[in-house]
Amino acid sequence: MNDKRIVFIDYIRVVACFLVMLVHASENFYAADASGLAGNVSMLANEQNRFWVALYDGALGRISVPLFMVVSAFLLVPVKAGVSMGEFYTKRFKRILPPMIAFMLLYTFLPLLWGQMSWEQSWNDFKMLPFNFPSMAGHLWFMYPLISLYLIIPVVSPWLEKASAKDERLFLGIFVLSTFVPWLTRFVSAELWGNCFWNPYFGMLYYCSGYLGYLVMAHYIRVHLDWSREKKMRMGALMFLVGASFTGWSFWVAGIPGKVIETPMLEWSWEFCTPNVLCATAGAFLLFSCIEQKEAPRWITGISKLSFGMYLMHLFFLSNIAPIFVAGDQANPLIPVWAAIPCIAVLTFICCAITSKFLSLLPGSKWVIG
Repeated sequence: MNDKRIVFIDYIRVVACFLVMLVHASENFYAADASGLAGNVSMLANEQNRFWVALYDGALGRISVPLFMVVSAFLLVPVKAGVSMGEFYTKRFKRILPPMIAFMLLYTFLPLLWGQMSWEQSWNDFKMLPFNFPSMAGHLWFMYPLISLYLIIPVVSPWLEKASAKDERLFLGIFVLSTFVPWLTRFVSAELWGNCFWNPYFGMLYYCSGYLGYLVMAHYIRVHLDWSREKKMRMGALMFLVGASFTGWSFWVAGIPGKVIETPMLEWSWEFCTPNVLCATAGAFLLFSCIEQKEAPRWITGISKLSFGMYLMHLFFLSNIAPIFVAGDQANPLIPVWAAIPCIAVLTFICCAITSKFLSLLPGSKWVIG
């Protein structure tokens, strides 16, 4: 990868970063407890919340994480000639691990200052840091599959360099089939295609599933897809609308206002490696790839560079901004829910951008915000 910035990638980073905040802003309007974010159980207060959460969190927001994955793959695959596996790991992990560790510690201890957690919870989180993210930093789950993606990139790069478009399409077909596994295990049988209590994880399509599929998709689009700009726009718009509409509808149809629902059943089609989310993500990526600007506005480029740090810190701001708008009553927030959700996200986004910019001016900031 050369140092020249790819304009549409900068736009994707900015939009995906905002969509993450939109997702977490939406969760405040179907969480069944006082935490703000949706936990094991959820409840919708009324029809307005049902519709707007389905739109903002489902139809629009679900593409955020896959877009980040596709961007990483688009930029890094295949590994540059002459770069060893060790060199690749050293460069990538020096960029993401120090900020990840720094924010894991911050989420473990900093909320103590404003009474958002107890010492007991903080100590328990600290003891678990080698094994998982802190309890108040659920969004850091994303770092683990990102690390996994980085680990596999040097392994699959030699194949991608030699694979034909037909070979990659064959793999992507298997990947698409694997995206139905979450639905089949939920609605048909938990023991599917070899999964059982002595083999709980490594079912038939395990090695062709997950974010590896997004990696191959990114490479296929960059190297093999020769559609015209007009066709990319048409197909991208169609794919996004179909995928996003299904994702929003699936939440709306499962959500019954006033009824406590297990969150996995409410979000039954919201997993990031499901057919609808894949469809919407691929469509959105194609649409972004149609941007033909030679140079993005400075504020887009600037926020793109700060997006990793903004992602890491955003729950600090969102968890304190959201209660102002929710005002203790999901059914009757400070302003109508259709405006409250984007307002929470926008204010969080602005606070993160300003804070990240300030931190970026300090010596050694790359170890904290990337």
